[in-house]
Amino acid sequence: QAPLVEYGGGLVQAGGSLRLSCATSQSIFTSSDMGWYRQSPGRQRELVAMITTSGAETYADSVKGRFTISRDNPGNRIFLKMDTLKPEDTAVYYCNADAFIDGGRREYWGRGTEVTVTV
Repeated sequence: QAPLVEYGGGLVQAGGSLRLSCATSQSIFTSSDMGWYRQSPGRQRELVAMITTSGAETYADSVKGRFTISRDNPGNRIFLKMDTLKPEDTAVYYCNADAFIDGGRREYWGRGTEVTVTV
């Protein structure tokens, strides 16, 4: 069982929308700031959006106003709502948990979900 599991990637036309989800365990989720990263071929993995345990949100400039990150605390999930998608949003999207457990910091990654945006 993977600590983080992403869902929701797919093929969409430019201007369309997708919603990604990431599920994890209660023990990880309640102790973690959560984020979405993405990586496309030939490029470095980059932060897309992050949400803290208290709900504070951070976004990359390239997605501000188009993407929204949220937490579902009872369900131990985060979401990334992506609107007005552009071809340059094409990437593998990864869920990240930055956890503080047993007095130390631990980081978890999902396997990724692929998003392809066509012209």
